[in-house]
Amino acid sequence: MKAALILENGMIFHGRAFGAIGETTGEVVFNTGMTGYQEVLTDPSYYGQIVTMTYPLIGNYGINLEDGESKSPKVKGFIVREKSDKPSHWRCEMDIDGYLKQQGIMAIEGIDTRALTKIIRNQGTLKGIITVDKLTSKEVQEKLKAIDNVNAVKEMTTKEIYSIDGTGKHVAIIDFGIKANILRALEKRNCKITVFPAFTSAKEILIHKPDGILLSNGPGDPKDLLEIKKTISDLMGKMPIFGICLGHQLLALTLGGDTERLKYGHRGCNHPVKDLINKRVYITSQNHGYVVRDEGLSKEAYVSHVNLNDNTIEGLQHKTLPIFSVQFHPEASPGPKETEYLFDKFIKLMEVEEGCQRIIV
Repeated sequence: MKAALILENGMIFHGRAFGAIGETTGEVVFNTGMTGYQEVLTDPSYYGQIVTMTYPLIGNYGINLEDGESKSPKVKGFIVREKSDKPSHWRCEMDIDGYLKQQGIMAIEGIDTRALTKIIRNQGTLKGIITVDKLTSKEVQEKLKAIDNVNAVKEMTTKEIYSIDGTGKHVAIIDFGIKANILRALEKRNCKITVFPAFTSAKEILIHKPDGILLSNGPGDPKDLLEIKKTISDLMGKMPIFGICLGHQLLALTLGGDTERLKYGHRGCNHPVKDLINKRVYITSQNHGYVVRDEGLSKEAYVSHVNLNDNTIEGLQHKTLPIFSVQFHPEASPGPKETEYLFDKFIKLMEVEEGCQRIIV
C-alpha cells in the first residue's frame, strides 16, 4: 500500500506502508547503527519519535522475543530504505513486518533514507507524519502542531515499585524509561535491584536502604523534569550515584550545569568517546537529543568524558563525592560493549562506601 512521509518543512517522501497500516506522528530522527533494529524499536528513550535507520536493509535477521529493551516497541513510527521479507537467523521468530503489525507500529519503506538523513542533518530534527491518507494542508498543520512529548517520562516510567533478587549490592534505580540491558548488567554483577517510579521522593527510596542509586536513561527534555532535581539533591552524599543518559543530564542540572538541544542528536552504536581519566577512547552506543553544558556547573564536578565527533560533554564526575555519570549507554545494547567497565566502577564505589561506613561505626 502506498504511504507518504510528510515533514514539517513541507517535503514529502513517497513509499510503501508496512507494519500497522494507518497514520502516526512524531519527531523524525535517524540512527546510524548497522544492526540492533530490535533494540532501537524497543528503547524507551525513543518514545515520541519516528526513527529512520540509515543502514539500507533492515530486518534481515528477523525478530526474537528475548532481545527487546522493553516489553514492546516504544517508537511512534519506523522508516527504512528496504525491509527484509525473508529473514535468516537461527534465533528468528518472526519478520519485522509481522512484528510491527502485531505491535501496532506504523512504518514506511522505499524512500531515500540517505536524502532524508541529510535533510535532518542540515535542518535539524523535524516533526513528521507517516500516513496512507491524502491530507489537506490544514490537516497536516493541525497534526504536526499537536505533537508534544512533554509527558514522555510519565508515560515510560514504571507505575509501581518492583524488585529483582540478588546476593550482592542493593541498587535503587530511579526509572525514567530504563532499558532492560541496564537491569541485565546489574543482575550479571549479582546486584539486588529495586526500581522506583521517576517521581518517587528521596525519603521513600531511602526507606529501602539501598547501597547505591542509578539514574536511568529515558526520553524527552530534561528540563521538563526539574522537580527531580530535589530528589537527586537529597540523595547526594548519602551513597554512590551513577547516572546514564537522561540520568546524566538531570544530575548535571542538579549540580548547577545546563542542557541544550542538539541539532539532530546522537543516535547509533559507533560514536567515539574519550575517557579523560584513563585516557582511552571507546566506541559507544548513544541515543539522545539533548546534551550537557558545563556553564554554571559546580566547581566540585568536572568533565570526565568527551565526544570526539563534536567535543560535547559525555561524562561528569564529582571531586569529593562518589558520584559520576555518562551520556552514552554503557549497557551497550545493541553494542558495542567496551564501556561496561563503568558498572564495575559503580560496584566498587558501593563497596568502598560500605567499608568507610564500617570504619566510622
